[in-house]
Amino acid sequence: MELTSTEDPDADVISAFKAGDRKAFDTIIRRHQRGVWRVVQRTLRNEADTADVVQQAFVRALRALPGFRGAATLRSWLYRIAINCALSWLRDHKREVPTEPSELKGVDGEVPSAEPVGAQRLESRDRSESLRAAVARLPPKQKLVLELRVFDDLSFREVAELAECSENTAKVNFHYALKRLRELMAEPPGAWEPVAVAPAARMSYASKVRP
Repeated sequence: MELTSTEDPDADVISAFKAGDRKAFDTIIRRHQRGVWRVVQRTLRNEADTADVVQQAFVRALRALPGFRGAATLRSWLYRIAINCALSWLRDHKREVPTEPSELKGVDGEVPSAEPVGAQRLESRDRSESLRAAVARLPPKQKLVLELRVFDDLSFREVAELAECSENTAKVNFHYALKRLRELMAEPPGAWEPVAVAPAARMSYASKVRP
């Protein structure tokens, strides 16, 4: 049974597309291009490559949409396709992902100022790098849940769909991820070495995702 409009905000455009309105897919792109771009860029860390993979993801989605049955929200379905396209690109090109610092606004209850200056800027950068390294140390499932929930602002239901677990399990993993992050960030400098986020680490949790 397909989702109703109260369950999936994209039910209207999905129905229109299946009824023959090909312009409905333009609406889907407008609604989700930013999110799909963010998911791919977080994996590839390269603007040009991200643009190519995002285009590939939407082409694949266009071809597969007639068979979409609403078992997941359209957004999480698109994200599955985008993740798979990004991982395929990494495998095909055998290229390592640059280890740029990531921002996790709100994870520790603090939102850094938009334009820190001087010592504040350096401190913010150090904290961002430490936070990125701490996230990389999380167990794969906790890391996936945290990134989908914080970076992509997905509901726990959508996070559970992508992580292939129950909604309650997703919430538990998110809780433990935050707890572990706070523990790591509270440790004194030098207590552990920052680790790079390698492609293999990213694939470990996403390789099971299938569109």
